[in-house]
Amino acid sequence: MKRVDVAYVLLQKEDRVLLVHNKKHDSWSLPGGGVEAEETLAQAAVREVKEETGLAVTLQGIAGINEAFLKGNHVLFITFHGTIVGGTEQIEDTDTVSAMNWTDAKAAAEMMPYLADVWSLMLEGEAPYRLQ
Repeated sequence: MKRVDVAYVLLQKEDRVLLVHNKKHDSWSLPGGGVEAEETLAQAAVREVKEETGLAVTLQGIAGINEAFLKGNHVLFITFHGTIVGGTEQIEDTDTVSAMNWTDAKAAAEMMPYLADVWSLMLEGEAPYRLQ
């Protein structure tokens, strides 16, 4: 069984979170994606947000970790808290992302049932992330 790491970033404005629509899976998620070879989780998270939304971000810590067994893979989903520090909202990876939307947490939970407790991610603290 192959291990796959996916890094997401929770970006929020007041009570809304930024979601992107993935064309391939026809589903909404937080901005993020797979970690590439020789890339840290944090580097992947920052790169994926830039590619999918045009935004530059910094990371504050881990909001949550989920795991799943999907299509013969053991997948870890690591979600970071992020802050926008630059860029312009625009989809750069149009092959993957078809839309982005600032969505209230209740609607986001309905759109992302695998991450239904979005409020707790927004309101609770974070676990530190350290590369050792």
